Formats: sequence, structure tokens, C-alpha cells
Amino acid sequence: MNLIPDAFQANDVLVLDTRVGYRGFFSLDTLHLKHRRFAGGWSEVFTRELFLRDPAAGVLLYDPDRDEVVLVEQFRVGALPAAQQNGSSPWLLELVAGILAPGETAAELACREAMEEAGCEIQALEHIVDYYNSPGGSNEWISLYCGRVDARGAGGIFGLEEEHEDIRVHVLSFDQAWQALEAGRMNNAMAIIAMQWLHMNREMLRQRWQCSGEKAT
Repeated sequence: MNLIPDAFQANDVLVLDTRVGYRGFFSLDTLHLKHRRFAGGWSEVFTRELFLRDPAAGVLLYDPDRDEVVLVEQFRVGALPAAQQNGSSPWLLELVAGILAPGETAAELACREAMEEAGCEIQALEHIVDYYNSPGGSNEWISLYCGRVDARGAGGIFGLEEEHEDIRVHVLSFDQAWQALEAGRMNNAMAIIAMQWLHMNREMLRQRWQCSGEKAT
């Protein structure tokens, strides 16, 4: 049920011009546009840069029997400027995640990346939420999951050489992971959202997964 009806749709935006700005590892376009206003009429024509990214998915790996989460640590260039200024680390504590390949579903990507980045096989998958990561300037769409794994023996160094990945896997108790979030060590949106969801749904999830033996689809 939609509690707040949509006031406008895509046809209430008029894009007058789109200019290709950059094509590389990421893409950037410049749009000249106007849109309808809540009070009536149209806005003035204005310019926005649009950062283009393919859909992505992330999965919080959770062992309900051991009450442990499996997280990954890797370098992130977006965290480098702040790290240079304030002495923090540009190596972030994150979820397993990746960009969807053509024809791949978000659930399929979650299972594939869990093996590639952490060496974990997902036994069951729970959808958390889909969301825009930063809609003020990017079209990136994230699908977020919690995946049941067996954390025994998890750990080590993973990643694909051809993608310049250097990933260290951490196995933490839920309490340790929550402390990392509260201390600011876990400081990216995907991990924070997933951990907060697990905090709210942990007992329900443990009971259901331990009782049902539910498997990933």
C-alpha cells in the first residue's frame, strides 16, 4: 500500500538536452531539464550532472547457528580524500556486493559474489530492500539481501585479479559487528542498512532459518 501517492511521474519532467560528458569505468552525462512544481506550473530550465551506474546488489552474510556475520574489507577510492584529511582509513568494512551482469538477477549476483569475494555458499536468501544509493546525482539502484551461510572456516584473502580486487574476509560475532557500526568503523550505507535490519529481525531470522532449513533460490 502506497501511503503517500505519487504527485508526478516521469512525463512531468522535460529533458531539453542530454550531453555525454564522460565514458570510462563510470559514466557521466549532463542534462538540461525542467519539471512541474508542487504549487503548479513549471520550474526554470536548470542543469544537472547525472552519474550513471548499472544496478548492483549487496548481501550481508549471516550464520544463524553461530550468530556471526561475514564482512569484507577492501580499498575504496571514494574514501581516500577524507582519509587524507582526517587520518581515517580508505579500507572499508563492507558487505559482499557487485554489479549485475547482463541477464543476471540480483539474487543470482548475491550468490555469485558471496563465493567470489568471501568463499561462502549462500544456503538461503532474504530480501531486505531496494533503494537508490544517491539519487541527487546518480541513478544507481541497489538490491539488498541477507544470506544464510556457514561461517565455520570463513576468512582469508579473496578477489579477482582482473578486477584489481584485494579483499580480506572477517568473521565477527553479531555483537562485534554491531560495535563496529556504533564505533564508526562500519561507515558505508549498504552495511549500515543491512546491519540495522538484522538488528531488528535477527531473532525472527534465526528461528525461521534454524527450523526450516530454507535454501537459496
